[in-house]
Amino acid sequence: MEKITVSLIKADVGGFPGHSTVREELMEISEKRLKAAKDEGLLVDYCVMNAGDDLQLLMSHRKGVNSEEIHRLAWETFEEATRKAKELKLHGAGQDLLKEAFSGNIRGMGPGIAEIEFTERGSEPIIAFMMDKTEPGAFNLPIFRMFADPFNTAGLVIDPTMHSGFRFEIWDIKEHRRIFMNSPEEMYDILALVGAKSRYVIKRVYPKEGGPLPPDEPVAVISTEKLSFIAGRYIGKDDPVALVRAQSGLPALGEVLEPFSRPFLVSGWMRGSHNGPIMPVPFQYSKCTRFDGPPRVLAAGFQMSNGRLVGPADLFDDVAFDEARRIANEIANYMREHGPFEPHRLPLEEMEYTTLPDVLKKLESRFESVE
Repeated sequence: MEKITVSLIKADVGGFPGHSTVREELMEISEKRLKAAKDEGLLVDYCVMNAGDDLQLLMSHRKGVNSEEIHRLAWETFEEATRKAKELKLHGAGQDLLKEAFSGNIRGMGPGIAEIEFTERGSEPIIAFMMDKTEPGAFNLPIFRMFADPFNTAGLVIDPTMHSGFRFEIWDIKEHRRIFMNSPEEMYDILALVGAKSRYVIKRVYPKEGGPLPPDEPVAVISTEKLSFIAGRYIGKDDPVALVRAQSGLPALGEVLEPFSRPFLVSGWMRGSHNGPIMPVPFQYSKCTRFDGPPRVLAAGFQMSNGRLVGPADLFDDVAFDEARRIANEIANYMREHGPFEPHRLPLEEMEYTTLPDVLKKLESRFESVE
């Protein structure tokens, strides 16, 4: 059976106003370009969305991961949207486009990318998670809970097809290296890494050998681009995205969403320099206004049908997440009371791309040794 690829590629090409949301004109440009690509047969299907000020292009196709054609389509769509953003003088127009020209692959050029290729099952639910005002490691805790925590995912205990666990691909985003680790056998070692979310990031999750699903086909993938490392200077956090498959040998839909019912702290928020709660919100509440936040996560649910993206379902548009939103607001209030003090402000080692090093350099001659 021919495999299908789902690509979620996002970029901040201009906020309105400030860093809060995406103008309709930019969405319309994207819709027009992706529709033309579908009419021409390049795409099977697509969905244009936004999370805060990030323009999100979800595409299904049969070109495989890292396809030059698909990446070029996304890049040129972002370029045209950037031209419109500049015309409208939107804030930060084109800020995630760090290169002048497309060179065959969009990776390392600024936009965030999550791509997954698989053989479509009889029923294939897939969830596109989109975060704003935070970093790639913000997905570490929820992805771990989905695929390794039996207190979150009952199927790890009671579903024979999941009982053996999953395989995690973890990236060291500072040293540009990766490691594969198995859960539950290496659970504590996995936690030792992914708990340090600013450096070690879960990139993919795979089924294990001998299970009902092919072990070489990912069941979850997360964008791991870090803009500050690409640009060589601080330009904000990375607003990551993730694609997660569900059901039939994988966590059920409710198990995939459950980790977001308890707000947890992530890095980002105002100027990418603060810790704050991640708030699960419906599409209509994706704009970030409270101190440019607090950080948000959206969940768009789809059923795949021969490559067609049947959806989206707005999965956090549910009263069941009202309490999570209330708690997130309470945490936001508590953190804001700290003002410029840690732990609200990030520690020094995570502030290296801000103006803080310039302040320290200016004051260096005034420091005195003490006994």
